[in-house]
Amino acid sequence: MTDEEKTVKKNKKSKKEEPVVLKPQPSLLRDSFSTLITMILMIGFVLFFLNFIGRRVLVEGRSMEDTLHDNDQLIVDCFSYHFVRMPDRFDVVVFRLKDKPNIFYVKRIIGLPGETVQITDSKIYINGKVIEDPYATQRIFPSGAAEQPVTLKENEYFVMGDNRNNSLDSRYDVGPVKLSQFIGRAFYRLFPWDSRGAIPASEG
Repeated sequence: MTDEEKTVKKNKKSKKEEPVVLKPQPSLLRDSFSTLITMILMIGFVLFFLNFIGRRVLVEGRSMEDTLHDNDQLIVDCFSYHFVRMPDRFDVVVFRLKDKPNIFYVKRIIGLPGETVQITDSKIYINGKVIEDPYATQRIFPSGAAEQPVTLKENEYFVMGDNRNNSLDSRYDVGPVKLSQFIGRAFYRLFPWDSRGAIPASEG
């Protein structure tokens, strides 16, 4: 037997005699705790995204025609109003009803906090001056509660649907909408595909 064969045989014997090494594994409790922390972080991220980044919503009804239509799917910017800027006139916003927080409406901002809104002969007056109203579907529409001057409090907004003759909004039971009710600004139409695109922000 050559020296090389003796060396190989010796190495094989040494490997057979090597002890089995068991590596310690994380305890079941530690593993479960790690999984729980991961789930909490994931849930936290999802909640943060839905409340402060973006949300997908479905339009039901005709109150925002001709800007939005029944079954349009929108992406709502939930970030800007929390961290970048305040809502502005003519923004299209999604908000919760104050007495039914699980129901969401989409309307357009007309009046801002501290302003006085009045509608006379289908003309919108803000602080006594007529404003341009480029989004109304109809030229003649009811005044509702705004037949008399409506003075908005701090953090209150007056909203209306573009389809003024077919919209429940601040002229009726919805009343002025508080900033805390806002989900965010509708900024992108996702579906239908042939109408997808950005929804213009306010002109102010």
